[in-house]
Amino acid sequence: MEPGEAFVYSFNLSRVYYGRRSNRAKRAVDLLRSLVARHAKVSPESVKILDDVNNYIWSRGIQRPPRRVKVLVRVVKDEEGNVKALVEMANKKLRPGKIELKEKSQ
Repeated sequence: MEPGEAFVYSFNLSRVYYGRRSNRAKRAVDLLRSLVARHAKVSPESVKILDDVNNYIWSRGIQRPPRRVKVLVRVVKDEEGNVKALVEMANKKLRPGKIELKEKSQ
């Protein structure tokens, strides 16, 4: 993905249920981070998961995270030239795939 692009992904997190129960939500966040890094072609350290996604994953506790999450991934370039991926919750009506970002008119 190039900087300035945005995609809607529906990630399957059910593979975290195959391990022990004690820290499934943390493993789900780590799995989401690695999947976004692979799709956005950035390092896992440069993936920023926003609070709404984190709260959704942790909403049912540490032992029962949701099995699927639909997220909007935006790739941006900061002032220093580093490429980062921002992960936020997607609208229920958005379909997976590339979306066009609307520029704010001033």
